[in-house]
Amino acid sequence: MNEQAELLWQRIIAKGASANADFEASLNLQPGATNEDFRSVENELGVTLPEEMKALYRVHNGQVWSIGVQSFIRNLTLSPLDQVKENWAFLQEEFDPDEMEPEIEDDAIKPVLWNCKWIPIAANGGGDYLCLDTDPSSSGTVGQVLYFWHDWGHRSVEAAGLFEFIQKCMEEEDEDDET
Repeated sequence: MNEQAELLWQRIIAKGASANADFEASLNLQPGATNEDFRSVENELGVTLPEEMKALYRVHNGQVWSIGVQSFIRNLTLSPLDQVKENWAFLQEEFDPDEMEPEIEDDAIKPVLWNCKWIPIAANGGGDYLCLDTDPSSSGTVGQVLYFWHDWGHRSVEAAGLFEFIQKCMEEEDEDDET
């Protein structure tokens, strides 16, 4: 799995570098996370991190956001593990489930607007997060990927796992490049 994570990062970087020679530097990638880093997140969030997440983060512990930083996929910046903890704590405190009704059309997700077992690993800078679901419904998969939209109750599974999600995003970009 670690080898697959390495290859995904290489693909992300190579793809971006083909359009922008400074792409890798502008990602602001951090050195890989340690087992101690993972334990800290698991203890604070009360979850077991999916193995694909650990593998991806062993290569690069996310990106540090700053003006001009490039998205690693779609419009998303991969949060370092310390930021994952901060984002999770923020969502725990700030999210008011009475503000809107959940629009769950996917029975793989529990019918809630926010679940404390969701891990917000990436953000778009507008208050929306890409989350890994460690508490799916009985028909879901641990580690499935979903979006948390701060101002919209729609929740749906984007992919069964993180690697699948990244590959799907890269294929979409390839299709966009062809048109």
